[in-house]
Order: sequence, then structure tokens, then C-alpha cells
Amino acid sequence: MADKVPTVIVDPEDYKSLLQRLNDIEEKIEFTNSEIHQRYGKKIGRDIGILYGVVTALIVVVVYLLLVLYPVLRSPVLQAFLQRIIT
Repeated sequence: MADKVPTVIVDPEDYKSLLQRLNDIEEKIEFTNSEIHQRYGKKIGRDIGILYGVVTALIVVVVYLLLVLYPVLRSPVLQAFLQRIIT
């Protein structure tokens, strides 16, 4: 008895309609999954953009400090003024 595969007779129209419903469900699941991944990608992109912005701002500040303020702080007049204040 366990050797035989059970056979089922199904109306072809019912079978086609069932397959169509399954395909519709699969399509909806794929669409929802793609929307979820797209939102996740947008969040990751926003976070990376914020990180790039912060790094760029820090680089600009460091370059400003090195190129503009460092020569001013090394001037002899300012050095003498700071020596008088400290002592």
C-alpha cells in the first residue's frame, strides 16, 4: 500500500486559477520585499551621506586651522604678547 503514489483528479480550470492566485501572491510578496529593501537602502545612504558631510567639514576645519591660524599664531608680535601675559 505504501508503494503507490496517490493520484488526485483536479479540474484544469481550478488548477489554473489556483496557480494564478499563487503567482499573484508571490508577486505581492516580491514587491513588498523590494520596497522594504529600498527603504533600508535609503536609510543606509542617508547615514553614509551624513558621515561624508561630517568628515568633509572636519577636513575643511583642519585645513583652515593649518593654513590660516598657524602662521598668525607663530608671528613674533603675538609670541611676545603671549609671553608678557603668561609671566
